[in-house]
Amino acid sequence: MPRSSLYAAAFAAALPLLSAAPAQADVLELRGGQSVTGEILKEDGDALYVDLGVDVVRIPKDRVLSRRAESEADAGRDVNDKGVYKTADLPGGSVKQLADKYGEGVVLIQTPGGLGSGFIINEDGLAVTNYHVVEKETRLAATLYIKEGNTLRRRRVRDVELVALNPFLDLALVRIPKQEGVTFKPVFLSEEADYREGDTVFAIGNPLGLERSVSQGIVSNRHRNFEGLTYIQTTAQINPGNSGGPLFNARGEVVGVTNMKLTFGEGLGFAIPVTFVKTFLDEWEAFAYDRNNANSGYRYLEAPTRRDPNPPPAAEE
Repeated sequence: MPRSSLYAAAFAAALPLLSAAPAQADVLELRGGQSVTGEILKEDGDALYVDLGVDVVRIPKDRVLSRRAESEADAGRDVNDKGVYKTADLPGGSVKQLADKYGEGVVLIQTPGGLGSGFIINEDGLAVTNYHVVEKETRLAATLYIKEGNTLRRRRVRDVELVALNPFLDLALVRIPKQEGVTFKPVFLSEEADYREGDTVFAIGNPLGLERSVSQGIVSNRHRNFEGLTYIQTTAQINPGNSGGPLFNARGEVVGVTNMKLTFGEGLGFAIPVTFVKTFLDEWEAFAYDRNNANSGYRYLEAPTRRDPNPPPAAEE
């Protein structure tokens, strides 16, 4: 065989290896600003061995600033940008894998009156929580949980800004100020409200101040009515402090916002469906918070009560 044909055959055989991506990649942020993406093959006492697809490199742990699972956006999967939030069609996984992968997007929201949970929806630091978590409060703080190797580092951020409030849906939008050396890790909302009774779900939040608690359950009922609104009923344990946190499906997509439980009931938690959440975010400017005028400035008249077309006859005197 001619030498040129041998070179061509060798190149063709090597091409799939050059284009192959690691099956499960991690993103390593290095000191100095560089980043490395690849599958971690081995981890010993002081180094990581990373498969880059064309080579395996050894990276000392003391050079690694942070480590996170590659997001769907990083991997180039089907991500739909909806403006202030994103949706995506994500692959399934175990609760352990998904909590590890998307848990950095969950934050603790704190006010002088108490605390709750929230989740980051874009790289600018916008986050969703419950209205009742921030109700009548203007001094807000958030705690971020930043992955460094196999540990999470806490960073408390003050001066969190109120962006929009919707008391009727019990939803609020806040903005966490950008922090030097921190990249926000947003979560994805479910594109479709395709959850059904019996589907696996899990919540991440801060019940009773117990930070980073994960609870797993199923969808008990997807159309539970309370005061004219429908909620997702779930067996995932919900307690004070979970309010405002995400309810994930078995693909790591947010399908609801946890907001209440029945008093004296176990396994009776409720979440605001993602359909309502997306409507609130799509129209957030209609609910924009004005620091200088906490009220809208308008006063509406109550709708007239419906009159009975056949009133009972007047009693004779």
